[in-house]
Amino acid sequence: MNAVTKTNFSLPGQTHLYVGKVRDVYHIKDELLIMVTTDRISAFDVVLPKGIPYKGQVLNQIASNFLDQTSDIVPNWKIATPDPMVTVGRLCEPFKVEMVIRGYLSGHAWREYKSGKRTICGVPMPEGMKENDKFPQPLITPTTKAMVGHDEDISREEIIQSGLVDEQDYIKLEDYTRKIFQRGTEIAESMGLILVDTKYEFGKDGEDIYLIDEIHTPDSSRYFYLEGYKERQDKGEAQRQLSKEFVREWLIANNFQGKEGQTVPEMPDDFVTATSERYIELYESIIGSKFERADISDVMKRVETNILNFITAYYR
Repeated sequence: MNAVTKTNFSLPGQTHLYVGKVRDVYHIKDELLIMVTTDRISAFDVVLPKGIPYKGQVLNQIASNFLDQTSDIVPNWKIATPDPMVTVGRLCEPFKVEMVIRGYLSGHAWREYKSGKRTICGVPMPEGMKENDKFPQPLITPTTKAMVGHDEDISREEIIQSGLVDEQDYIKLEDYTRKIFQRGTEIAESMGLILVDTKYEFGKDGEDIYLIDEIHTPDSSRYFYLEGYKERQDKGEAQRQLSKEFVREWLIANNFQGKEGQTVPEMPDDFVTATSERYIELYESIIGSKFERADISDVMKRVETNILNFITAYYR
């Protein structure tokens, strides 16, 4: 179905290749990152066996759009998008924490709250809240950035005391996180959406801090539909989500939650096609314009050619 599930390019000046769950990241001459957002899809920390056509393009173009729309707040790593599935940017030294920010009591924060906890990452949560209620103000709940396994909650004090990030830089990270989230919230609202929670990653090049990786995509963020939000909360009903939750629900219905001994179910072609269409719907809802499907008749050749043309022009 012409989905990109693996790349193995040999690029001029290539010094390293990192393969993540979804992204293949090429280091060029230790100064550029070429990030290919593949069509791989993961859930429950497992990469599923089939790729989803256009998913990589959807995620890459959403992230690219939001990097442009927040570049006045904080400089970011992006230099160019030479292909619909590719972003090229500056190589930064990543901070070893992810800046998670939550506007609503959902997901992990709700699970902690339901278990009786009233602090998360050292930050207090008010009494008397129910799932998906809005916090009086957004909470920053950082996590460690694990190379393998799960990220772990960590407090501001622990980050600074352990030397993961020095205090001066951490104050800047918090400030940038709040400002980018506010911008994302305003953009989402204009699209009839609520930006519930998200995460940001930052890095340094010299003494300068840059926003890196993806932002505000449905893989890194949770969105609710604004219409009907209050009525659902008042009635105690589940919120309508704009995320890849439908993939998790299909897996659960097919007896898979990533637990030991469970087998990933076979993904029928009609489910792959339906998932592709859902991702395109996500793009159009978040960006507010029609998704232009790139030519995927020979998608690997297209991606490689566009990357090589960029490198040639960049180092000319």
